[in-house]
Amino acid sequence: MEALLEQSSSQLAAGQPILPLHRPTVYGPEMRYISEAIRVRKLAGDGPFTRLCERLFEEAFACPRALLTTSCTHAMEIAGLIFELQAGDEVILPTFTFVSTANAFALRGARPVFCDIRADTLNLDERLLPHLLSSRTKGIVVVHYGGVACEMDPIMEFASQHGLWVLEDNAHGAFGKYRGRWLGTIGLLGALSFHETKNLQCGEGGALIVNSSLLEADAEEIRDKGTNRGAWQRGKVDKYEWVSLGSSYVISDILAAFLWGQLECRHVAARNRRLLWTRYCEALKPWGKGLGVGLPNPPAHCEHTHHIFFLVMPTRAARYQFISHLQKDRITAAFHFLPLHDSPMGKTTWPATLPCPVAESISQRLVRLPLYNDMTTEEQERILESVFAVEL
Repeated sequence: MEALLEQSSSQLAAGQPILPLHRPTVYGPEMRYISEAIRVRKLAGDGPFTRLCERLFEEAFACPRALLTTSCTHAMEIAGLIFELQAGDEVILPTFTFVSTANAFALRGARPVFCDIRADTLNLDERLLPHLLSSRTKGIVVVHYGGVACEMDPIMEFASQHGLWVLEDNAHGAFGKYRGRWLGTIGLLGALSFHETKNLQCGEGGALIVNSSLLEADAEEIRDKGTNRGAWQRGKVDKYEWVSLGSSYVISDILAAFLWGQLECRHVAARNRRLLWTRYCEALKPWGKGLGVGLPNPPAHCEHTHHIFFLVMPTRAARYQFISHLQKDRITAAFHFLPLHDSPMGKTTWPATLPCPVAESISQRLVRLPLYNDMTTEEQERILESVFAVEL
């Protein structure tokens, strides 16, 4: 059935333009800044635009250090190296997440320990942490799904009690908040994504938010191939040499220039997404209540980023019927994560310690509606009209 839903656009009926699930928005300054990067002939990493972006994050988030990376995946791989994970170490993380969340630590030889999710926010269920703890547990990775914060206070308290580090996979939540605190700044480290599907993007990119000054040097060295080049450039050492494990995680200044243009327009992006997300919610609440379709319901103490608008259908069959209906109207809708514990890699290599019934159920019924920064009122109205015409 999945294969049938992934038919090419040439197979769809002729008519209105296809509305995509995502569409990267370009605001205007991006090309001007790329031209400036080319003019000054500084195209590799750690150029002027890289530093502008990093400084903005450091000032906005009041964190000791922010480092742009080539992706959120790579930001988390740096974290895996910083934490000096060894074979047999365990890291607790939600099963309902993208594979990068697990890969970053599995690459270091650690075992991902999969945790089920809450039915309300679809985030890691903090109540299950005591049942997943072992003598080998080193840390917890939280994922702020859709830019809605996990319950960080009890998670941080649990981590502190048991001497664990916490990493925030904040791929969906740049500039979101939990009880007034910036997402990505509550754990020891935070990872951001600027993939083209995100609210702010540069095609491919990410950032590591370092919330302890004790980790600044390690993070910088690992990001720069395990060298002390940054310290050498600042005149703090007299040699530029290999000092640790690392890799080439530094973003090109051309991409950083594009990102700088996006960051200048971040308030416009946030406002537009909030308006679109809120309109979906207000229009679909009565419809969903009548059909038993769940809608997002973020807690009041979470200032979320409106990254995803999802619906939870009453059954798996209803989900496919819904997607098929929208597809006939040339509108793209899609499901999302498949639980990692139920993947071929999870089943054969790291079977779940506890059952994960919520993630399994949600993954079978969730569907995402199109949402992008420059969606027009007419496009959203077309989507809503199609949704209202669905027969479940």
